[in-house]
Amino acid sequence: MLTVVNSNEGSNPAGEDRSILDQIVRDGARQMLAAALRAEVAACIDQFTDQVDENGHRLVVRNGSHNEREV
Repeated sequence: MLTVVNSNEGSNPAGEDRSILDQIVRDGARQMLAAALRAEVAACIDQFTDQVDENGHRLVVRNGSHNEREV
């Protein structure tokens, strides 16, 4: 059974271990979600590779990714 662990349980040394474990689990979950999204996008792009316009340009492409910038 899952339980909810509040971060305000005091200065329990076991609580510190839980927060480290929570961080590891959250980081792993983020990585798994990112990998799943990349795979889903790749599958979607591959599905439409045969669709091109009159100039031969693909109609469905992935946009580029760049460093963050201020607007």
